[in-house]
Amino acid sequence: MPPRASLQAFLATARAALKAAPQATSRAQPFTFVIGNESADLDSLCSAILLAYMRTHTPPHTLHIPVSNLPRDDLALRPEMAATLSHAGLALSDLLTLSELPDLQQLKSEWLLVDHNAPTGSLREQRGSHIIGCIDHHADEDFVASDAATRIIEQCGSCMSLVVRDSRAVWEDLASQDRESKDAAAEDEKLAKLALAPILIDTTNLTSEDKVRPQDTEAVRFLESMIQDKAFDRTRFFDAITEVKADISQLSFRDIFRKDYKEWYDNSLKLGISSVVQNLDYLISEVGNGKDDDFLDQLKQWAEERKLDIASVMTTSTDDKGQFQRELIFWGTTDQGSAVLARFADSSSGKLELETWSDGRLDSTARKAWKQKNLAASRKQVAPLLREAMKTV
Repeated sequence: MPPRASLQAFLATARAALKAAPQATSRAQPFTFVIGNESADLDSLCSAILLAYMRTHTPPHTLHIPVSNLPRDDLALRPEMAATLSHAGLALSDLLTLSELPDLQQLKSEWLLVDHNAPTGSLREQRGSHIIGCIDHHADEDFVASDAATRIIEQCGSCMSLVVRDSRAVWEDLASQDRESKDAAAEDEKLAKLALAPILIDTTNLTSEDKVRPQDTEAVRFLESMIQDKAFDRTRFFDAITEVKADISQLSFRDIFRKDYKEWYDNSLKLGISSVVQNLDYLISEVGNGKDDDFLDQLKQWAEERKLDIASVMTTSTDDKGQFQRELIFWGTTDQGSAVLARFADSSSGKLELETWSDGRLDSTARKAWKQKNLAASRKQVAPLLREAMKTV
């Protein structure tokens, strides 16, 4: 087996391979990329890194290049990723993004999807015919071939939990070979913290009964066994990253809308959903000027920039008593989008337990804001309901 690379050395090797790619057009073997979904949240970013690292250390030791599915400049909108990387001895500058990708039309390439099972965004057409597999915890979109070498689609709190399970045998083998090496033990601890962060964030430190599955608890148990630091406290680790993630006070509305954002096309309509870690009152009073129209104007501008038929913002936050809460605003910006709104409200209000937000002060014929009492339904569950409504308009 080739010598084990540190995580930082692995990322440096991947970067060097990308730089050399334009001169490798005659290369016989395709480049193999691992990429998360376009929201580029903590789960996607960290899962791509860990999966690529472990697959590279798996026979036949093909280099898997982890790609963060966002432009380089957008990394600055993810301070929680910077905080997580610091525990792994890394910085945002160590990551590879869409900005570093060469001209894909000139290269042979294969793509392993993580935290999604169908490519979206601008790269869909470029890599659609080269998908070799997926590891995901969202609804199956039947895009990845049923006989793909890797096709893992299971519902659980965090996709990272599936990546850890998939990588565990290789990881344990690496650890056993380096059992006497302090450097290897330190590297395992860095990898464990990188993997632990998204699972804890996505499951609220394993306390969210609606999200936590056996895959999550088993992954956390394994990862904690890889951390030798006796002073490590999982709750403090979770709280520190949560605090950084929740601070959006310095961001503009546009940055907030694009920080954790996904798009879908269905029936010639375009849907965009932004996930935000503060509630609507916070957005209006703290980010805006305390005026509803300021928030609505900014959301309208964002919808126009992205050419959306349906613009949506889903919020998560805690109230004054520390109770978790969800809110949702939905805006049909075109006639067809408004028709989708009506159908969605009719078909999904009961499932999501939607209640009018703040006496309907943000509502119009084409726009509705709700409190969402079904706290188990995140964007992962709401997006398919919206897309189903799009198909029937």
